[in-house]
Amino acid sequence: MNLDPTGPRGMRRMLSNRRSGLIAVGALAVMIGLAGCAATSSSATAPSSSATGAPAAPAKSGGGSNARSGAAEGGSTGTVTSVSSTGFTLTTAAGQKVTVKEASTTTYENGTSSATASAVTKGVPVLVLGMTSSTTITATQVIVQPTTDGGTTTFTKSAVLPFEQGSPSKANQDGQIPANYTEGSGTIVTGTTADKATEVALAAYPGGVVDRVVKLSNGEYEVHYIGVNWPHHIFVSTDFKVVGAY
Repeated sequence: MNLDPTGPRGMRRMLSNRRSGLIAVGALAVMIGLAGCAATSSSATAPSSSATGAPAAPAKSGGGSNARSGAAEGGSTGTVTSVSSTGFTLTTAAGQKVTVKEASTTTYENGTSSATASAVTKGVPVLVLGMTSSTTITATQVIVQPTTDGGTTTFTKSAVLPFEQGSPSKANQDGQIPANYTEGSGTIVTGTTADKATEVALAAYPGGVVDRVVKLSNGEYEVHYIGVNWPHHIFVSTDFKVVGAY
């Protein structure tokens, strides 16, 4: 038997052992790499509330039926900053930029009188109602020089806080929050009801974007507000008066 490690058999045995070792090391490296990728993927998909322009308020939470899979009725108010053939942009009192898309079904008012799209010009104040998706609104109604007086409340209002990247939401409450309210409760409403609640909420707290309105179990409405650091939830009574916010 040839036991010489420098002989042909010895050399083949050494090379075989070396290949086995390299294969084992390579397999271990792949396993570690896959584990690292999985961890990276998990952390990368975690949402950041401050990056959306609508950080969640640090308050009560709960399940409900107001989660939406797409656009919902809402609106915004501000000053027209540019006009194009397909719509216009506005800037709210808190500095939030909103894109407004016009359609053949969009209606227009100037104050309390009927108007046309030509009434929308740079520099005029407008109230926009329609289907809202983040800070883009497909307008159903545009009111130039709005006269809504729903900004009057029975409590002292706090100032709207403009959105600031990385800045935490203000932990503050105005007025009254409905008893037993939890975030996520209620049912999304549409049509005239959503429009009325949106109008009075925007009049009381101008600066953000209403991206949905829900009816609560006590009959009142919660108007969900984005694009600002505070407030995020505005509460409207059954007779469409703002009764609280946080």
